[in-house]
Amino acid sequence: MKILVINAGSSSVKYQLIDMTREELLAKGLCERIGIEGGAFKHQVPGKDAYKIDIQMKNHGEAIALVVKTLTDPEHGVISDLSEIGAVGHRVLHGGEKFSGSVVVNEKVIEAIEECCELGPLHNPHNLTGIRACAEIMPGVPQVAVFDTGFHQTMPNYAYMYALPYEYYEKYKIRRYGFHGTSHRYVSLRAAELLGKKPAEVNVVTCHLGNGSSIAAVKEGKCLDTTMGTTPLEGIIMGTRCGSIDPAIVPLLMKKENLTPDQVDAVMNKKSGILGITGFTSDNRDVEAGTKEGNERCKLVEDMLCHQLTKYVGAFSAAMGGVDAIVFTGGIGENNTSYRQRVADKLGFMGVKMDPEKNKIATLGKEMDVAAEDSRVRILIIPTNEELMIARDTFELCK
Repeated sequence: MKILVINAGSSSVKYQLIDMTREELLAKGLCERIGIEGGAFKHQVPGKDAYKIDIQMKNHGEAIALVVKTLTDPEHGVISDLSEIGAVGHRVLHGGEKFSGSVVVNEKVIEAIEECCELGPLHNPHNLTGIRACAEIMPGVPQVAVFDTGFHQTMPNYAYMYALPYEYYEKYKIRRYGFHGTSHRYVSLRAAELLGKKPAEVNVVTCHLGNGSSIAAVKEGKCLDTTMGTTPLEGIIMGTRCGSIDPAIVPLLMKKENLTPDQVDAVMNKKSGILGITGFTSDNRDVEAGTKEGNERCKLVEDMLCHQLTKYVGAFSAAMGGVDAIVFTGGIGENNTSYRQRVADKLGFMGVKMDPEKNKIATLGKEMDVAAEDSRVRILIIPTNEELMIARDTFELCK
């Protein structure tokens, strides 16, 4: 069966077509600036030059129609007919408490995703747009929703509850949900494989580090705790998100700066984090370059990130009663040699020991154990593959 994986954003659609008989990537691509001037489309078949065009796409329906047309195109396509697509898997950000796993989409599921839009206002509406567009263009083809929050639904109540009046949980379902669940699930399963054990036999701390970052404690194959909360704002410092701060700062800023709730929310989500500290970038690659040039704010970002990483990894290891492996994934996790080394050095008291030479030669996109031979904890670099996890769930539900 061939599975089309769709990740619909506010003005973009990422896609992959995967043949599940061999879990082989057939094609992938990106529609950018949907509904905005300067639209662009990129389609890539492994082993071939990328096909790129500038094209205006009025809405997600037009974007997905372009994807389907290209996949079946005699020159650029990889399938002869639309009927070869057996199912479509969609990344959906927020499933609240309604979904602990992936589900086949029907009207009730769509209604439930709509109800979760309040918890995921920046993502769920666009995820739904992708689902509806596929239903219109590919009527009768099964669709599956795979939730970012699903993997974290195994958290016990003492890990996901906030110490607010209990009625707010009952009325509004305010609690920790966690995100990047598909990524944390993939790399924790892969970590167990690399250790030669079953998931239920290992404790792993998984660090998904990119423009958005989160850390998860995966105890015996199940999520015990994670850094992101009701929304993806909580946790470690990110590209434009502040991460965890004293909640009293919010009303303080509203009073001092005369900000509305929406305005202070925008400050915390879009003007903070790495961008807020440096004042000029949200990209960690710029931070690395700035630090080398002597920029003190860039150095501050690096110190903050390494401190927070160490703090969360150490805390989660303690909460699980020990850890077998620390996993780094995502653009920063896979790329940044210095952060990995600094965190390992600080966690030496736990028996974490890095092999500096292995760490230096680790390259983006390759799995590698960079721990020293005598390290009591393995340090694994595992490129995540959320699309493959979505395809696997879709295949299992639709085969």
